[in-house]
Amino acid sequence: MKITAQEEYGLRILIRIAGCKDAAGISIPQLSESEGLSSHYVAKLARVLRMGGFIKSTPGNKGGYLLAKSAKDIVIKDVLTVLGGEIFDKEFCGLHTGAMRLCTNSVDCSARSLWQMVQFVVNQLLVRITLHDLVSNETESSKNLGSLLKESLVLAE
Repeated sequence: MKITAQEEYGLRILIRIAGCKDAAGISIPQLSESEGLSSHYVAKLARVLRMGGFIKSTPGNKGGYLLAKSAKDIVIKDVLTVLGGEIFDKEFCGLHTGAMRLCTNSVDCSARSLWQMVQFVVNQLLVRITLHDLVSNETESSKNLGSLLKESLVLAE
């Protein structure tokens, strides 16, 4: 399982925007410098996040990007879905057929059961995490996420 660069950098940019205290928002050059990414790539990610309804741009020469809604209303599962999709989606099996046109295990596949379960568990956690939970220092975020994980494990029992 891998998190794509688009998912990682897109989430980091969204966290930066959420943490911005400037009423005009944070600009692409500022995001580019703070994340060590090209302005072109930051603009691409900002467009994806804007089209997903997570951020909005402020007009003018000193404009930038702001959250389109409260950080408490931005669910991380939704963000990751817009940035890259699911770990296991309906096309997964079609992309991993081997040398054949159809997967030899297309009817009876225990591996598919594993990936469906992994996706289910990941989704159950990600729907409980909001951007607000991540807009703090690493120690505080880790504490918040640890609490959410413990609650999820208790609910699963």
